[in-house]
This record gives sequence, C-alpha cells and structure tokens, in this order.
Amino acid sequence: MGHQSGHGERQVSAVFLGVAAVMGVTGWAVWTDYATSTGLAVFLFVTSAWIVSLCLHEYAHARTALHSGDLSVGAKGYLTLNPLKYTHAMLSIVLPVIFVILGGLGLPGGAVYIERGRIQGRWKHSLISAAGPLTNVLFAVVCTAPFWLDALDGVPQAFRYALGFLALLQVSAAILNFLPVPGLDGYGVIEPWLSYKVRREVEPLAPFGLLAVFALLWIPGVNAFFFDFVNAVLAKLGVSDLDTYCGRDLYTFWQDGSPLCQSRGFSPLGG
Repeated sequence: MGHQSGHGERQVSAVFLGVAAVMGVTGWAVWTDYATSTGLAVFLFVTSAWIVSLCLHEYAHARTALHSGDLSVGAKGYLTLNPLKYTHAMLSIVLPVIFVILGGLGLPGGAVYIERGRIQGRWKHSLISAAGPLTNVLFAVVCTAPFWLDALDGVPQAFRYALGFLALLQVSAAILNFLPVPGLDGYGVIEPWLSYKVRREVEPLAPFGLLAVFALLWIPGVNAFFFDFVNAVLAKLGVSDLDTYCGRDLYTFWQDGSPLCQSRGFSPLGG
C-alpha cells in the first residue's frame, strides 16, 4: 500500500536548523569582522554552508522522488533535511567535509536510497538524479551573484573571499556529480536510457565510481586539468583565482597564511 507522508516526516529537523544557524552567525561574524580570528569564522561559515548545501542536495533527490511516485522517502526521514537520516551519513556529510578541509575539493556525497521500482518513466528517473547536482549549481549561482552582478561594493574582503571559496566547492561538486560515472548522479541521469544488458554489466562498478574519480584526481595532470576547468567556470561567473585562493587561505587558518593574501590587508589569524 502507498504511504502518504505525514507532517512530522516533512518537518525541518533541529539538526539542520542548528547548522543553518551556525552558518548565519558565522557569516555575520565574517561580514562584520566581529570574530577575533577571521580564519576561524571563515572556516565555520564555509563548512556549515557546505553542510547545508549537502543536505539540500540530498533533499532535492528525495523531494523529486516523492513527486515521481516514491512515497517511502518521507518515512525514511529524507524530507526533514536532517543529515543524520541519510543512509550513509559518513559518505554524505563526513567525507565531503574532510575533503574540503584537506584539499578544497567539493566531493559529492550520495546517500538517499530511492525505491526506483515505484517510479515509472525514464525522464522521472533522470530528473531524480539530476536534482541533486542542480542544487549545487543553484548554490553556486547564489554564492557568485555579487560577483556577476558587479555588486561587490561594500562587501568586506574576507566575506568576498569566503564566498569565492564556497563557490569553488559548489562548482567542483556540480561538475564531479554530473560525470557519467557509475555511482555518481551523472550516470543516474543517463542510466534509464541504456540497455538492460549495459546496466547489468555496469551495476557492480557503482560502489567504486567515486573512488575511481578520487584516485584520478590524485594524478597531478588530471587534477590541474580539472581545477583549470573549475576556475574557467568561476571566471565566467566573475570570481577570480585570487578570490578562491585567498578564500582557501583564510579557511585553512591553522596553516601559515599566504604572503599574497596577507599583503591584501589581513592574515587568517588576525582580526
């Protein structure tokens, strides 16, 4: 029997609201230069905003699945935006945050279990897969709005750099997610259109797709090509290499700051 999701299954969770509150407070601290450590404030702001975007990414998958016929997503708690409700909180939230801290890479998570058998129509299946990375695209557009609207007058430098780095994470996550690699959303978009034989042969590879992409990004030439592409997209949105570079420099406040960014008026530890 179909399960109609109740009000409680769609109520925004306290966990998500808490993370969003951290994002708001630390964003304000970066904007007003209220924090004693600008770098720590940027770190907390970007990390909490990144977690918010991961939750919205997974929510977009679940919400699209709900409207496509999978009513089970409500009972699983996917519509509450609670990151702890995802089938792999480790894959969906913890690992992507670790990757941001280690390397400034927007690694896609992937952990809402959609009951695909409940959904009829190839377009619906494709749209469910596309909904997640499209959220990252939307987030990137919002983060970069002050840049492409040429509305940076009055935006504090630290906040500008934080937005630049956050935009880098969103753009890299969107690009990685749209790769047609088994296990990633890009493959989910094209999978309904492949023959049954191809899908059966590819299915066992799905758990290793993300690992394979990550391994490839360790190759310096591939890494340089990937980030050149990310930076080219950001440049089209008005975000310069300096914005993302100094944003990451502020974010990694526990490291010695770059002289280039320090020469522009502050160090990560300074107020």
